[in-house]
Amino acid sequence: MLPYKKDLPKLFYVSLSVFLLLLCCGCANSLQNLSVSQDAQDANLLSEEKDAPNASACLDSDNIADENNGDNTDAIPTSSSIKTQSILDEALDFCHAAQDFWQKGELENAIQALDQAYSLILNIDTLDIPKLTQQKEDLRFTISKRILEIYASRNIVVNGNHNAIPITINKHVQAEIKRFTTNERSFFVQSYKRSGRYRSYIVPALKKEGLPVELSWLPLIESGFKVRALSSARALGLWQFIPSTGYKFGLKRDMYIDERLDPAKATEAAIAYLKELHKIFGDWTTVLAAYNCGEGRVLRIIRKQKINYLDNFWDLYQRLPLETARYVPRFLATLHIVKNLKKYGFDSLSIDPPFKYETISVSKQVHLKDIGNRINVPSKILKDLNPELRYCILPNNAYPLKVPLGKKELVLAKLDEIPVAHQPRRSFVVYHRVRPGQSLSTIAKKYHTSIRNIARANNIHKKNYIVAGKILKIPQKGTFTAKKYRQASTHTVKRKSFLHKVKRGDSLWIIAKNYGTTTKNIQELNKLKTTDLHIGQVLKIPGYPSKKSVGALKTYLVKQGDNPFIIARVHNMSLNRLLRINRLSSRSKIYPGQKLYIE
Repeated sequence: MLPYKKDLPKLFYVSLSVFLLLLCCGCANSLQNLSVSQDAQDANLLSEEKDAPNASACLDSDNIADENNGDNTDAIPTSSSIKTQSILDEALDFCHAAQDFWQKGELENAIQALDQAYSLILNIDTLDIPKLTQQKEDLRFTISKRILEIYASRNIVVNGNHNAIPITINKHVQAEIKRFTTNERSFFVQSYKRSGRYRSYIVPALKKEGLPVELSWLPLIESGFKVRALSSARALGLWQFIPSTGYKFGLKRDMYIDERLDPAKATEAAIAYLKELHKIFGDWTTVLAAYNCGEGRVLRIIRKQKINYLDNFWDLYQRLPLETARYVPRFLATLHIVKNLKKYGFDSLSIDPPFKYETISVSKQVHLKDIGNRINVPSKILKDLNPELRYCILPNNAYPLKVPLGKKELVLAKLDEIPVAHQPRRSFVVYHRVRPGQSLSTIAKKYHTSIRNIARANNIHKKNYIVAGKILKIPQKGTFTAKKYRQASTHTVKRKSFLHKVKRGDSLWIIAKNYGTTTKNIQELNKLKTTDLHIGQVLKIPGYPSKKSVGALKTYLVKQGDNPFIIARVHNMSLNRLLRINRLSSRSKIYPGQKLYIE
C-alpha cells in the first residue's frame, strides 16, 4: 500500500471548496450517497454508463441532467461542442480509473487520477450549452466528493490491512546495510538471534491491530532486542520508552516494578503509540521518525516547510536530527536484510527459542534468588522471565510470577519456607561541583562509585572530558548514603520537636507537607486521636533541630540568584534536609543576605 499524505495537497482544499460551493448552489442533492456503503453503487454507475452517449451518466443519479429538459440550442453539435464533450469523456475515464484504484486500496494512484480529471475540466468552456455545463458541474462534484471520502478514509485505515511498509533502497539505506554487514555485523547477529524470544507474540499482536508485521523488527534498532537496554535519554526496555510516554500508554512504575521492562506489556504500549502516530501522520516512515524523536519535533519541522510536504518522506529526512535521520534508514536496512538473509551471509543463523513458563500468583515479598534456591532454578532464569522486577524482589501484593514449566506446584509448596525480603535498596544522588584538576576517576573514587555510573547519570559521552565548575549528579547506593546521613544526624542535629501554632486554613496534611513530615508522625507526637484542629492550637513538629544543636551547623549567606534547591545541591544536602533545619517549607522564600544553616 502506498503511503498517505499528512499535509493535504491543494487539490484537497480546492475539492472541499467546490464541494461546499456546489452544496450551497443546490447542485449537491446527492449528499445522501456520501456514505461509504454507496461506493459499490457508485462503482456500478461508473461501469454501466462508461459506454453510454451521455458522459454525465457515471455520476450520482440525483445529479444526472435530464437531456429532454435542456435547451434545444445544443441539438446540432458544433466542432467546439464535440471537442468539449471529448474532454469531458476523457475526464470521465480518469474518474473510472480512480474508482478502480480506490477499490484496490491504491489511494495514491486514485488521487492522481482524480487530479488529472480535475485538470481537464478546470479550463474548458462549455459554450453556455446547458447539457455540457451540467456534465462539467456533475464531474466537479463527483471529483470533490471522492477526494473528500479518500482523505476521510485515512483515519480508519489503521484498523484495516497494512501488509507492508515500502522499502526504499537509496544511498542512506545502503549506508546502513553496509554498517550492519561490516562494522556492526556482530550487533546485528546477536540482535537477530535474540529476536526469537519475543517476535512469537509481537507479530500476532501487530496482526490483531492491523499493523504491518514488519514493525516487529523495530526493537532490533531500538534495543537490539535487549529487555534491559537503557539509552542516554533514559529510555528503557525492548521498545525504549521514556517514563512519561510509558505512563501515557499505561506502563506503571513504582519501587518494585517498571512495566517498561516487561516485553509483553511494552509491546501493547508500543502498538498503541504507533497507532496514535499513524493517525497523526499516515505515512509509516514519518511515524517511525516521530517514534524516535517525538511527534512534536516532527510536527514542528513540518510546519516550518513552505513546500507541499510529504510528496516524499526524504524531503523531511534532510531536516531531522542526525540520530533520527539515521533511524528510518536503519529500520529499512533491517527489513531489507531479514528478507535477504542468504545474500548477506546470515542464512545459517539460529534464533533463540521463545521463553516457556507458567504463572503463579504470589502475595509474599520475596527475592527471586531465594525462590530459585528452593526450587533449584538459577535466579538468572527467573530474572529473565520477570524482567519488570526492578530489584528482583516481589511486591507484597498479589504478583503474577512467571516460573519455568513444571515448577508452579513446587513454588506453592515451598513458599512458606522462603524468607521475606527486605525492601529494595534505593539509589540516591548527591551533587558535586567539579574543581580544576579533577577527573571522573578521582570523583568516582571519592564517592565510592564508578566512572560508568557517573557518566550515565550525567549523559557524558566523552568520559575523559569534564569542565571545572560543572555540577555532576553522583549516584549512591542507599546503604552508603543512609549510613552517611545517620552519622551526620548524630553529630550535628538532635531530632527534637519544633512548635507550630495552628492558623486559619491549616490542616494536618498541609502542616505535615510544609515541614517535610507526615500526619501520622504529628498525630503520634501530639497524641491526637483525630485530625481535627482549632485556631491557636500549638503542635509539636517532629524532626526539627533545637537551638543547642543548631550551633553545630555551618551558616551560609544567601546570594543573588540562589534558591533552596541550588544551595542544597552545592552542599551535598537533600532539599528536605535543608528546609527542615532552617524551619522552612516548600513555599518559603529566601532573599540575598539571609543566613541559612547547612551541614
